[in-house]
Amino acid sequence: MFERFTAAARSAVVGAQAEAARADAATVGEEHLLLALLEQGALDPLGVDRAAVRAGLGEARRRGGLSKADEEALAGLGIDLGEVVARIEETHGEGALSAAAPPGRARAAGLFGRREPGPRSHRPFATETKQVLEKSLRIALGRKDKEIAARHLVLALVARPGPVSEVLADHGVTYERAERELSG
Repeated sequence: MFERFTAAARSAVVGAQAEAARADAATVGEEHLLLALLEQGALDPLGVDRAAVRAGLGEARRRGGLSKADEEALAGLGIDLGEVVARIEETHGEGALSAAAPPGRARAAGLFGRREPGPRSHRPFATETKQVLEKSLRIALGRKDKEIAARHLVLALVARPGPVSEVLADHGVTYERAERELSG
């Protein structure tokens, strides 16, 4: 499949691997792909504020990677996610759900794929990220495009429910808008 990727799309995938390495993540997640696309400027035509999107992703990490739909489902059960996060942070410090574990302790492997500390050269793609890459292929084929470009990756990220698409939606990036303004 990667032979169908444009240079920009390949660069985004390599950038996602670098983002995962910087975050010391066990896997390359959707968040890392979005960060690489942001860094590349793939969302600039949409007027996306890079710092605001990064902050939104940070807030999602702070909630342990739970989406707003997850938060609403928990609320339906009488569980206030904000209260849970506040209590955890009260006990373990701010950002405890997203921070690295102390040396020698395993990290929880959540949406953002934290891993045990230590060097690691290869980071596999998370299942969700693989699904984004596959979706980008389906989008390209559906549009009869011969190559998978960065815009197809953006469309695939927006199309998948979860924290990454929610952060993008919070910044005005919908599938329809991205399709219209990133076509080319």
